[in-house]
Amino acid sequence: MKHFFSSRVRVVLVIAVLLAVILAVVSNLTGQQLPDMLVQGVLTPIRTGVSSLTDKAEQLYSYMFEYESLVAENESLKEELSKVQADALQVDSIARENERLRALLDLTDSHEDYKLVDSYIIGSSSNEWSNTFTINRGANAGLKEGMCAITASGELVGVISQVGPNYSVVKSILDSSLEISSNIAASGYSGMVQGGYSSGLAGLLRMNYLPSSATIRNNDQVVTSGSTIYPRNLILGYVVDAGFDDTGVAKFALLKPAADIRSLEQVFIITEYNNAG
Repeated sequence: MKHFFSSRVRVVLVIAVLLAVILAVVSNLTGQQLPDMLVQGVLTPIRTGVSSLTDKAEQLYSYMFEYESLVAENESLKEELSKVQADALQVDSIARENERLRALLDLTDSHEDYKLVDSYIIGSSSNEWSNTFTINRGANAGLKEGMCAITASGELVGVISQVGPNYSVVKSILDSSLEISSNIAASGYSGMVQGGYSSGLAGLLRMNYLPSSATIRNNDQVVTSGSTIYPRNLILGYVVDAGFDDTGVAKFALLKPAADIRSLEQVFIITEYNNAG
């Protein structure tokens, strides 16, 4: 019997007795039974974990709900913005159309001899030498080669060079091959206006053969002098520079076109006019 209990067993028994004593004391102090204390000791960490998971789940649900609301609100704002932008574009288009119509009314009032066909630009082409655009009117609308195209404000933009049944190609005033008899409106000096592409002046016009004695000022208006193709006083552009040509005998002037050829949407073709008077 002396060695009936090993040292390990004795240690375990001592620990068990001590735990029993401690639990008994705690039970007396707290008024709780031992089974209750054991259950609470086991369940408390579980309850704490479940409570934490519940809080996390609620936070995640709240985040997902708020995210879905934000996505829906964002889509709604995108639709509203798209509608506002579309309305703005429509208003801008209507404003431009009204401006063209007012200018056209002034033009027809001051040039009752003009017969005009309206058209819209549907394409354009340019390179180092030429500059053309295509309109949506052709032979079916009575158009022919050699008729000139103008803006609603009476600015010359080109001459028809090719005609199809329902389209026409217009050679613009920027084209180097087009020469137009013209005058400086204020002084009456005469010359020939040509597109500046061939001389490295793309986007500008050059007025050649001006007298060496001519006084040329910036912003002088240059207009057509009238011919079998062009009516009188169609606006070509405004002087931005001047100088002597290579011979030193004649002067030239550089012009900024009155019409912004690259941004044109609509042009009018003069089918009839009267240069008399």
